[in-house]
Amino acid sequence: HGEDIVTVRDRAVRYYLGQRTFDLPELRLLVDAVQSSKFITRTKSAQLIGKLESLTSRHQAGQLQRQVLVDGRVKTMNESIYYTVDVLHEAMQQDRTVTFQYFDWDIEKRRHLRRDGARYTVSPWALTWSNDNYYLIAFDHAHAEMRNYRVDRMLNVAPGEEPREGEEAFAALDMAQYTRNTFGMFGGTPRPVVLACTARMSGIILDRFGQEVAMIPEGEGFRVRVPVVISPQFFAWASGFGSDLTILKPEDVRQDYCRYLESILEQYRRTEPAAERT
Repeated sequence: HGEDIVTVRDRAVRYYLGQRTFDLPELRLLVDAVQSSKFITRTKSAQLIGKLESLTSRHQAGQLQRQVLVDGRVKTMNESIYYTVDVLHEAMQQDRTVTFQYFDWDIEKRRHLRRDGARYTVSPWALTWSNDNYYLIAFDHAHAEMRNYRVDRMLNVAPGEEPREGEEAFAALDMAQYTRNTFGMFGGTPRPVVLACTARMSGIILDRFGQEVAMIPEGEGFRVRVPVVISPQFFAWASGFGSDLTILKPEDVRQDYCRYLESILEQYRRTEPAAERT
């Protein structure tokens, strides 16, 4: 069948495939992707990695298996996500809407359905992997805008009967730019924000906003103007760099950020230390 069979002659004649579809480094990359994917459960990860092992020799499969044993990452508890993704892709191919229920986790680790369990109806346009989670980018019919949904929080996904809407809204999205500007996939319209950064922030800014961003030298650091969807997730990201990053403009965003930081400080002022409570 055109296979590359190599013969080795020593005390015994042995045969092996000289060339396979995937090299071992390529399979290791695929295994790492499966292992690090929070949206794939442990059971499904083991099944997928087992199939990847079948693409190489038994000896090399053992090397892949040793990688599996060091897996300690958090995995999603929603086993149905594997089939949810299939329904979403099928709906996109058929140019149809989808309906589903959407939930959050409560303090008792129970699912709490949003909208009292009422079904969402959206037009699916893309799936994206961001911040270790899988998201559906869809046109929300009720609000007539593009929105994001965590795929592992979608329940009872079913294809709809209506044709998709929102083609123009989706076409207007620059997907690469969209994921850069959106922190935690918190939806909204990007706004230009001016940041003052120390020199050590150069790599972080380039990694987050892309190589084309203009960094203007200023003092011992630089200033940068980037489009950002303003959200608590953006403020949390900014605060993680402490005094290395300062929001300069626009003024209302700067003030909102100050209130965000003040609310955290106030929370700590109101909360007794754990040692005193015990």
